[in-house]
Amino acid sequence: MADRVHFGQGDATGYVAAEPADIAACLGATWIGNGVFGTIDLLGRSVRDGGLILIGEPYWVRVPETDDLAQACHARDRDEWLTLPELVSSLLGHGLDLVQMLLASPDDWDAYHGLQWLNLRRWLDANPGDELWPHLRAELDRAPANHLVAREHLGWGVFALMAR
Repeated sequence: MADRVHFGQGDATGYVAAEPADIAACLGATWIGNGVFGTIDLLGRSVRDGGLILIGEPYWVRVPETDDLAQACHARDRDEWLTLPELVSSLLGHGLDLVQMLLASPDDWDAYHGLQWLNLRRWLDANPGDELWPHLRAELDRAPANHLVAREHLGWGVFALMAR
């Protein structure tokens, strides 16, 4: 496979592949195109006709009642993300066909965050004198409670798209 796959490292903002690819993906960093639709347009410039665009994007399972609650879910405010039906509808309205989606379950979220907590705890144990220690200790203290809030409100999926 090494002769068929290329991984590049660098600033993806504005990146367009030198040659069209079969698949272009952005998983969890749609800021590279100033949002999901700018990122889709950016990735579309690197995909051959009939190729796939993969986008990993959060969505609201249940829109939080307040912006404070949204912030506990890692959002700036309640308007940062769409609900899943709104997201899918807007993707289709952007001239794309949704050909597959893989949505994280609550158990997937638990495993994802649990590994982050474990990693953070191990870092704290190994770096007690680091200047970031108090900040990261506070982050680990509040992370499980925030996750329980987010778990009820936030979803995440990978969406496979093809241009029409």
